Amino acid sequence: MSYATQVLELARTVAARQEHQVRQAARLIVTSLRNGGVVNAFGTGHSEAIAMEIAGRAGGLVPSNRLAPRDLVLYGGQPPDVLTAELERDPAIAQTIYDLAPVEPQDVFVLISSSGVNGTVVELARIVKDRGHALIALTSVEHSTAMTSRHPTGHKLLDLADVVLDNGAPYGDAILELPGGGSYGAVSTITSALLAQLVVTTAVEELVALGETPPIYLSANVAGGDAHNKALESRYAGRIRRGA
Repeated sequence: MSYATQVLELARTVAARQEHQVRQAARLIVTSLRNGGVVNAFGTGHSEAIAMEIAGRAGGLVPSNRLAPRDLVLYGGQPPDVLTAELERDPAIAQTIYDLAPVEPQDVFVLISSSGVNGTVVELARIVKDRGHALIALTSVEHSTAMTSRHPTGHKLLDLADVVLDNGAPYGDAILELPGGGSYGAVSTITSALLAQLVVTTAVEELVALGETPPIYLSANVAGGDAHNKALESRYAGRIRRGA
């Protein structure tokens, strides 16, 4: 069976099985936005691509922020050489990432990690819940369950979230088997992006049903896009940032 066939079938399965969780997550976002909140999305490594699907994306919500380890450099004044491949395993940086963000109590968080066990994302989840925010986790339940937490508490991302969205990725992420053992063909980015867009579009639909005009980005590459986007961004001055 080809990669395309398998990944499309997995995407259909994930969309069907996660329908209830998608609606739950969308309602948390709607509640936050109606109270003046912002959606804060965080991911490291390939999971940062999913945060980019949620924050600052054409067709997506304007009141959104993308958090990342590089915030330590962009907003925290730390030297670029702190951004190592192992940094995502360090729980100590989570508090700084949170403190550097323009966060308000009514904000909602979407934390993305397919393994859901690294120190930074677990510690950030703990901080988010301690501060009283709603927390949506986007993870692989199969992969996370098979892993040992790298956080001192032993917690995993899925242990701390109000809503868990399961991207359906297998342990190790890849779905095609090599003849001599091992696998290739990762899927978590595809199914996670699908879930992220399902949550955002469902939230938009619920806002419309409530008689509200959702604050949605237009593509900057269409006529009037820049003016439209800047006008909406001005409503959230000091609440959202559009850095690198």
